[in-house]
Amino acid sequence: MSDLPMPARKPYPTDLNDEQWALVEPFVRASECGPQEVLHPRREVVNAILYITHTGAQWRYMPHDLPDWQLVYHYFDLWKKNGTLKRIHDALRVKVRKKAGRKAQPTASILDSQSVKTTEEAETKGYDAGKKVKGRKRHLLVDTLGLVLVAWISTADVQDRDAVQAVLPMAAQEYPMLQKTWADGAYQGEQVEKVAKESGINLEVVKRSDKDRGFVVQAKRWIGERTFGWLNRERRLSKDYERKEESSEAFIHLGMIKLMLRRLA
Repeated sequence: MSDLPMPARKPYPTDLNDEQWALVEPFVRASECGPQEVLHPRREVVNAILYITHTGAQWRYMPHDLPDWQLVYHYFDLWKKNGTLKRIHDALRVKVRKKAGRKAQPTASILDSQSVKTTEEAETKGYDAGKKVKGRKRHLLVDTLGLVLVAWISTADVQDRDAVQAVLPMAAQEYPMLQKTWADGAYQGEQVEKVAKESGINLEVVKRSDKDRGFVVQAKRWIGERTFGWLNRERRLSKDYERKEESSEAFIHLGMIKLMLRRLA
């Protein structure tokens, strides 16, 4: 693949700087080339995807000084399906953990969920009666720094205790050193205990005290809530605009990629 010069244009705040591009480049260079690779530097494609993530713009409303939206979407779809986005995400998480003085593999985590509205184009959706939200639910397992370990998307009517059956086995397989996770009172029941035991992960429920009035920060649980706050800064994640659940998961990884790149470079 040829190295093309970057086009002369005014930079967007979401553009990668040289240090950030150096962290991402090996992953996107190694991925499959598209049909119009000679027309656009790969860095500009990544810049365009990050622009969409932060601004929440529709693909067809891509600014004209960035690559054509069809090409950018082609790469987003390709990197989503072949695992490139997740590989970038996971590699950056290891670097951020090491920079913070932590080991590459986490031993503790926090499990939480967030129900968000979808658009009429969503292929799947459900109704969360507790939150009164019609849409999807984001189930996140994060480390003690708030970095995402597992992101699993479901319809909003899926109970948190049922989501454990999907999230914890994935976590146990990807992170063999993981020993403990904290969660709120929604993650209770015999089935939850059974899945946690089979996964080899000690799940501790952090309950809200009956004496608490109004908003009270709950031990450990606030870390997961803060991660959702970070992701909500990206307008593409302010609600679920995606047709497919796989795209919803990809934008979570992109939101965290953007955050971790800022921390590293």
